[in-house]
Amino acid sequence: MRLLALILTSFWLALGPVAATPSPTPLVSAVDAIGITVADIDRSVAFYRDVLGFERLDDTRVAGAMWERLYRIPGARLRVVRMRLGEERIELVQWLTPRGRPVPPDSRSQDRWFQHIAIIVSDMDQAYLRLRRHGVLHISPAPQRLPDSNPAAGGIRAFYFKDPDGHPLELLQFPPDKGQARWHHPSARVFLGIDHTAIVIGDTDTSVRFYRDVLGMRVAGESWNSGIEQERLNDVAGARLRITTLRAAAGPAVELLEYLHPRDGRVVPPDARANDLARWQTIVTSQGGQGRVVVVGDPDGHALQLRGR
Repeated sequence: MRLLALILTSFWLALGPVAATPSPTPLVSAVDAIGITVADIDRSVAFYRDVLGFERLDDTRVAGAMWERLYRIPGARLRVVRMRLGEERIELVQWLTPRGRPVPPDSRSQDRWFQHIAIIVSDMDQAYLRLRRHGVLHISPAPQRLPDSNPAAGGIRAFYFKDPDGHPLELLQFPPDKGQARWHHPSARVFLGIDHTAIVIGDTDTSVRFYRDVLGMRVAGESWNSGIEQERLNDVAGARLRITTLRAAAGPAVELLEYLHPRDGRVVPPDARANDLARWQTIVTSQGGQGRVVVVGDPDGHALQLRGR
């Protein structure tokens, strides 16, 4: 595990200008799941199941030296519940010992520790009604339709809200001319799956060098979003964003959110640890290192767990 981390770190530090194309042999073959640290796993399982339609897959408890080394936290004891929505998975992780810090109550959408999953819905009105019936905490005042003046995002309907721990989540409904074809297949379900996980970053070019040129993901799209709808969606006055989407060969995308305005987003605290509720993990399948697991940070401190195969 240390060798893989050293190779990644050395490669990252040696990078010069952004390469024109990714490596022909990607280090990352798939985004396998999104890990979310929670305070009360039974409460969170009930929320993701009963409100958002996720299905529980398995429920495990782990402890011991391996986990202490992996997360650099002595006495680590965790309970992990893996859940699925459509073809995508999340891992809810409760630290039984030691407990971490809650999500900062003054967290904002432009802070660097921001991460969410974007859940695709077949009917935004029905999905929003279900959330209201369960009393979810809003970030956006209501679903927003992004304007047609933005060709890359026009017609998309989106809504930000929070789970019981204060983690931001997003609902998305694509118009017929946008999104992957599978999101437009006829379905009786309202909540369909996870399109991407979004993270706030400080500089797009720097993050692309990591996700594309180190990990081997491909750039799948880009847009520049602004306007009153974007301000309402993110609850950020004057929001102007550069958004870049990267994909591995399988699994949800990783969406980079660079706030061009305002530029006052706070960085990930240097003492942040894996048991803090604000710490997500993007869990990826890595080529080589069969059976090994390593946790690394991207240029802004977002955690990735690489699982070797």
